[in-house]
This record gives sequence, structure tokens and C-alpha cells, in this order.
Amino acid sequence: MTNHAVSSAQAPKALGPYSQGVASGDFLFCSGQIGLDPATGHLVEGIEAQTERVLHNLEAVLEAGGMTFADVVKTTILLANMADYATVNEIYGKSVGDPAPARSTFAALALPRGALIEIEVIARRRTEG
Repeated sequence: MTNHAVSSAQAPKALGPYSQGVASGDFLFCSGQIGLDPATGHLVEGIEAQTERVLHNLEAVLEAGGMTFADVVKTTILLANMADYATVNEIYGKSVGDPAPARSTFAALALPRGALIEIEVIARRRTEG
């Protein structure tokens, strides 16, 4: 089985030596996304806007790998402030499939570029049958 990088111009370029995503067999491992606008390279402001931007960025990487949020089986969320948990839950809940993926949420001391949120996902291509 060969691993290959997955990328989308609709998501921000990697900030370091990593891929936006890596496909391995039926799985797609999406690197953590922060609320960078891919058109400007700037971080959007506020937890609501950053959460929405992160989800759009992840959606772009998933689409580049031939998947959607309905294929996501595991999500990890990092928050700069756990007081944002309820706000993030509300926005996140509108994007994920049913059943909702397994999920972990952690507080992080600091995130890249001063972001308020970072989300990574693992998706598995659904097979009929």
C-alpha cells in the first residue's frame, strides 16, 4: 500500500514540512487546520469565524481526497480557551455527518499563529455493501 499526499488550493498551504493530508488505503489523515483564509494567508478573527474557516479548510482537503465529512471517523479539536467549547460544538455539529465521528477535545497552551482553534480529522472511504 502506497501513501500519497492530498492537497487543495482551497485550503491554506502547509506552514511546515507536512502534507495537508495523506491518503493510505481507504483512509485519509488530514493535518490540523487553523482558521487561515487560503486566499489571503491571514487568520480570520474570532472563534466563530475561525471554527467555520477551519471546517471549510478541512472540507477542501477531504474533497481533494474524494471524501466528505460523512466519511470522517475521528476528530481531534484543540482549543486555546475551553470557554469556547459550547460555541465550537454548535458550529461543528452542523458540519459533521450522522453518526457523528468519535472526537477528542483538548485545551492547548498555544496554537500556530495565535489561532483559537485547530482541528484534525481521520476519514475512511465508505464502501457499499
